[in-house]
Amino acid sequence: MPRKKAETTAAVTAEELQDSPDLALMETNLPAPEEPLLLEESVESSEGSAPEEPPSGAPAPVEAEPAAELQEPAEELSEEPSTETTVESEGITPPQPPDEEPDTAGRPAEEAATEEHESAAQESQPAEEAEPAAEPAKPVKAPAKKTARRREPKKAKAAEAAPPVVPAPTAPVPRGVLTVEANTSVETQEDKDDIAWHDLQNAARTRRILTGVLGGIERMEGGGVIAVVYYKDMRVVIPVGEMMLTLSTAPGASYGPLLERQSKLLNNMMSCEIDFVVMGLDGRARSVVASRKQAMLRKRRTFYLQPDASGQPQVRPGRVVQARVVAVAAKVVRVEIFGVETSILARDLSWEWVGDAHERFHVGDKILVKVNEVQGDSVEELRVKADAKSLTANTVLENLARCKVQGKYAGTVTDVRKGVVYVRLAIGVNAVAHSCYDNRMPAKGDCVSFAATRVDAEHGVAVGIITRIIRQMV
Repeated sequence: MPRKKAETTAAVTAEELQDSPDLALMETNLPAPEEPLLLEESVESSEGSAPEEPPSGAPAPVEAEPAAELQEPAEELSEEPSTETTVESEGITPPQPPDEEPDTAGRPAEEAATEEHESAAQESQPAEEAEPAAEPAKPVKAPAKKTARRREPKKAKAAEAAPPVVPAPTAPVPRGVLTVEANTSVETQEDKDDIAWHDLQNAARTRRILTGVLGGIERMEGGGVIAVVYYKDMRVVIPVGEMMLTLSTAPGASYGPLLERQSKLLNNMMSCEIDFVVMGLDGRARSVVASRKQAMLRKRRTFYLQPDASGQPQVRPGRVVQARVVAVAAKVVRVEIFGVETSILARDLSWEWVGDAHERFHVGDKILVKVNEVQGDSVEELRVKADAKSLTANTVLENLARCKVQGKYAGTVTDVRKGVVYVRLAIGVNAVAHSCYDNRMPAKGDCVSFAATRVDAEHGVAVGIITRIIRQMV
């Protein structure tokens, strides 16, 4: 394309330029040739030197630029209305913009033709029609997009040369416990401990009564004994003096035997439910000191001394109440009735003979009892007597009618006292045997064969002998 431009310029001679004043006027009105667009640093470095500046007074030569850069300026010049009309009236075809790379060999001829063209236009123009030269057009800057496009290969190369950035591994974000059932949640042991500790703190401020389970007995270095209570898996310590264990002491008894009795009773109370009031907390060690005595005294004051809507205490003789079983022995059961502990003997537990209370009652059970008597006017001196058999029907006489004289029945030995054997027959009848035909002596818990000799309806028992021992309790 540069060669075509040079040939077109050479064809237009000096005489033709002198005879064409319109063309000269067109050249005068045309804006000054644009300054060369600043190419990128990569193009300037490839040429090796900066372009030469034109001499003063002479129009700046149009430097050949790449087709991609000069495509838009050429179209703008060709679209001016005044220039296009003049050229069409004379029938001269305007030069086409270059489409190919400039040729360095055809540059001197192009510059010479341009100088002759300008001098001829100045001579042929009349003085009266001379007009001031148009202001040179401002250089058209290359769009930012083209510059960015020329630099994209560099950025791409730099991106290819740089090593890929590997993101640092991040810890997985916990999303809770995945449960088997949808829309449910579970509590961890740490959550449970926090909840229990929060309850203990609130109870310490409000002096609220809490309920825990007696889980252990420990002896301190100084010789004292403490009871360990667990409240929602939190350890609570209660000194033995704050357990309020009411034990009768014989005159002249020393502290040693009393402490042993208290320790023995605490051992029997293991796993029972007890009430306590928090007295102190240690946040760092999460240790709690409590008192059972304070809780029991408060409950006594509420249920035994304060009247209800009827004007009477809530716990009074003849009322049926629910009691906690705190200790069990062979012939006695110890219960707590709203802050007052009392013992119920085996004969008051059931109409039937009870060989061992462990067979029917266990620590931690809740049973119904009937209050028979309440003694004491102060909180510390309250005493209660109660029984459990009065709440059940007496079926001894009905069962005694099933027992026939000279009849033989199987039964279990409930007790042996002073040579007298007490037997609980399988038909539900209480029996007494004064002799045994077996060479072995029957013991408590043995299964024996009993032969009835008579029926004592007044006392509700059958009298007879033990013929043999079916099975001994080892």
